[in-house]
Amino acid sequence: MKAIVLKSHAKLNLYLRVINKRPDGYHNLKTIFERINLYDDVAFSANRTGRIKILCDHPQVPTGPGNLVYKAAAVLRERYQVSQGVTIRIIKRIPVAAGLAGGSSNAATALVGLNKVWSLGLTKKEMLDIGNSLGSDIAFFLHDCSWALGEGRGERITRLNIKSRFWHVLVVPKVKMYTVKVYRGLKLKLTNNKDNANILTRYLQKKNINKIYKYLGNDLEHSIVTIVPSLKNVPRRLKALGAEGVSFSGSGPTVFCLLWSRQDAECLKRILQKRYSQVFVVSTW
Repeated sequence: MKAIVLKSHAKLNLYLRVINKRPDGYHNLKTIFERINLYDDVAFSANRTGRIKILCDHPQVPTGPGNLVYKAAAVLRERYQVSQGVTIRIIKRIPVAAGLAGGSSNAATALVGLNKVWSLGLTKKEMLDIGNSLGSDIAFFLHDCSWALGEGRGERITRLNIKSRFWHVLVVPKVKMYTVKVYRGLKLKLTNNKDNANILTRYLQKKNINKIYKYLGNDLEHSIVTIVPSLKNVPRRLKALGAEGVSFSGSGPTVFCLLWSRQDAECLKRILQKRYSQVFVVSTW
């Protein structure tokens, strides 16, 4: 079978509220996911070696069992007694450990791609069961939607009927942030107890940007800037330039803002590139 190439998109969390810590050590949360048009390419080619081979030129991406793509392939091969091997090449564009869920997106894409190249005939539910055992954000990408509400660990997905498309500028400082460490430093008593997800959803549906600005938020921000205090300067810089809707995505360190148009976003990007090396203009996908 010829190789197939799939796009593996990043996400933003426009809203992230941490509710409590669970007995299993994870946290219950409520988050609004937005899929964006920043993506990796992932190519799959079955082979007869019986081995899983991951190729990626990015120095920070593991190519062995530490990679979620490898783990997804290993689970499928064992569970469904697959005799074929596979070569998976990841063309990396999504920054690593940046709060954009690039690894989780790659793993979801791997489940979809391997289902095709190995002709497994898996249902979405079967892939979701495997995905949820590997990581909390994988389910969002398997649902293949632009907007969703995530609950539980983030794996309980409800698609949101939002037709709006938004533009963002992302600033990605060259600091790797690990989700486990960010949650470990979380002070739940400092978080916002108000649940504004439904309110924000309504304003997103209406594309009422002036109202949306007020309801964006991330309960992990305090922990993120406690771990790396210099990251406070990024949202400050964006706000000083007049940007609104400024927030961290996920466990950071990516900071984003919300803009009216691509033209506005490109203008802001040109200014920010004088100080930051990783600046992206993205939109809803």
